[in-house]
Amino acid sequence: MANDGPLLLSKYPAHLGLGATTVPQPEFTRDMSWYMEYGTRHAGDGVEGRLLSMHTFDASWDSWEVHPRGSEVVLVTAGTLRLHQERDGTVTTLDLGPGEYAINEPGVWHTADVVDGPATAVFITSGIGTEVRPR
Repeated sequence: MANDGPLLLSKYPAHLGLGATTVPQPEFTRDMSWYMEYGTRHAGDGVEGRLLSMHTFDASWDSWEVHPRGSEVVLVTAGTLRLHQERDGTVTTLDLGPGEYAINEPGVWHTADVVDGPATAVFITSGIGTEVRPR
């Protein structure tokens, strides 16, 4: 994908790769096949590669996820996101507002709820080996 002008992060995520590179990604399709194709495109970067994405949520998440091989930054840009993190069976809850962020450490299961309307967040994710389970 050529970088001929501004790109909308919510539509075109970016890969932060080895050698301090940034590679715009194809349009995000909101299905698991997009993530599988992303993983294939950037497998050579291993655990050092990061996916930079932005999502707006109108409803709470219906699943938990974990990134076992690297941390994830969750930066809220609008609204309030209630982030739940599970470590060793104990759940901690954080309310994040605009400009606030939290880190999901490797191996920490996490999910989120929307508080009082839509919430938008930027994610910087080490996605290799990501697992999902129902909420």
